[in-house]
Amino acid sequence: MTAQLKEKLGPFSAVMVVVSAMIGSGVFKKISLMSDDLHSAYYVLLAWLCAGLITLMGSLSNAEVAGLISKPGGQYVYFREMYGDLFAFLFGWASFSVIQTGTAASVAYVFAESVNHLIPLHVLPDSIANITWLEIGDFQLQPFYNFGVKLLTCGLIILLSAINFFGIDYGEKISNIIGSTVVLGVLLIVVFGFLHSPDIEASEVQSGTKGFAGSSLFFSAMLAAFWAFEGWNNVGFLGGEIKNPKKNIPLALMLGTGVVLALYLLVNGAYLHVSGVENLAQMAHEENIIPAVGVMEKIVSGGGMLISILILMSTFNSTNNSVMTAPRIYYQMAEDGLSFKTFGGIHPKYRTPYKAILFQMIWCLVLIISGSFDMLTELLVFVAFIFYGCGAIGVIVLRKKMKDEHRPFKVPLYPFIPILFAVFSLVLIVNTLIESPVNSIIGLLLVLAGLPLYFYFKKTIGKA
Repeated sequence: MTAQLKEKLGPFSAVMVVVSAMIGSGVFKKISLMSDDLHSAYYVLLAWLCAGLITLMGSLSNAEVAGLISKPGGQYVYFREMYGDLFAFLFGWASFSVIQTGTAASVAYVFAESVNHLIPLHVLPDSIANITWLEIGDFQLQPFYNFGVKLLTCGLIILLSAINFFGIDYGEKISNIIGSTVVLGVLLIVVFGFLHSPDIEASEVQSGTKGFAGSSLFFSAMLAAFWAFEGWNNVGFLGGEIKNPKKNIPLALMLGTGVVLALYLLVNGAYLHVSGVENLAQMAHEENIIPAVGVMEKIVSGGGMLISILILMSTFNSTNNSVMTAPRIYYQMAEDGLSFKTFGGIHPKYRTPYKAILFQMIWCLVLIISGSFDMLTELLVFVAFIFYGCGAIGVIVLRKKMKDEHRPFKVPLYPFIPILFAVFSLVLIVNTLIESPVNSIIGLLLVLAGLPLYFYFKKTIGKA
């Protein structure tokens, strides 16, 4: 009998997958950039609220589809039903080449950098560190640069891949225990922050505002907030391992996104209460300053160290989330004949997509050593929103294609919520094309580079 994925995760674990995916380092860092853009506490919080509500619209749209289709691979499987093999393949290709692997590599790198701030890691002599193997524009391939941080980053990816190789039970425990601890830590910041009396300088600017800075700056600030909500759709990738997925995945998407939105509004309100918007804006111009650290140092002695530990925990947990969820996309692609067969298969004992986990790990290590993940992720950020927007429109597509199928959850205010989310995605895509046309075109070309592989796999399937 062929091994199957293990239905293990209950409602709480599914919610924690959503929460763990979103709470990384953004909630501790983005407030200074947003304050520098807007110079108004009210508009900063409004930017967080708008970003959160837009994310919630995407989450609600995704929840309807997740209740309709419950297979491993999440968005990849949804796209295959909505638009066919080609579009689904391009999503899977983009996920493996950059979006998911780049996210795992970059968050793991933030973890290693945070460790480096607490305990300086080994660096190689400049004569070795500055060796350049390849140079393309601003990108330099320097595998030995910042070597200690890269080594720890690789170690974290290997460790978490090994943990998830031996069973989703272990990844689930990390997500539940560390995720719950991070949520508790954020709530403690909120409590201590609002109980703390702001200093005179902070209170003088707390209620003040320099007026609305303009729609472009507000949009920029909202985008900064929006990146802190990234990862909300990862739970769908685990469709084959969540109990009663047609009920629990929609529930996790709604509750998880709602919890994170509330936490972000509360904790950023606490930052503004303690330090004031202008003090936070100044932090954007200071190197190696994490706003949450500066705020906690004002509240309690040793508070900065506590925040540093919290960042370590949240980035560790967020990396685990990426390593745990994304391989289900590549496994399902292989099962559908849209990827190499070596990516498929379930371990007979551990019941995990172990081959997909291993190949993901190898590619993450390549991205880390090359240092290319930052550049590539930046190039494909707006591509992710093409898929997000198409996913929302897909709700309407499936209402027609699968009109007789039972839907345990239906997106409220249909079709306005899916359309509004799709419109926002379109605005973001157009804005990125205008602001960064070269990077945007390169990003599209990287996605389209998967086309030869697609036609190869389709030809192979046709011969089979």
